[in-house]
Amino acid sequence: MYEPIRTKSVHRMPGRPDYPHRSRGEELDIQLAGHLAALLAVTDELGLDEAAEEIAGQVARLRGTPPARHAGLSDTDAEALHHRAHDLAARALVVAASRADTAAAILAATRMDAHTAALKPAAAH
Repeated sequence: MYEPIRTKSVHRMPGRPDYPHRSRGEELDIQLAGHLAALLAVTDELGLDEAAEEIAGQVARLRGTPPARHAGLSDTDAEALHHRAHDLAARALVVAASRADTAAAILAATRMDAHTAALKPAAAH
């Protein structure tokens, strides 16, 4: 009923590898840079220049090139932006911990604390 394939696949190019492979570490670096770049956009929108520069430094370290900076404002209220930034920092922290990237993990944890502190007065109302 079943006959094994006797010829090479027609879907492979001779002399070329199947596709470029990245290590798990490289994939985590790409993911971490993405989370930090998204956090950078929200941080820029909040006008937190010092924090934005720290985040941009980490993105540049991971990508090997300075990140594109957020140019426009979305007119989203500050509370929603702080919630978004906290969530993005949490995602970055998880990936940084998985990658054992201490600098990025400390930065992400610091940003989570800052956004939590910014949200506390809003929660008291």
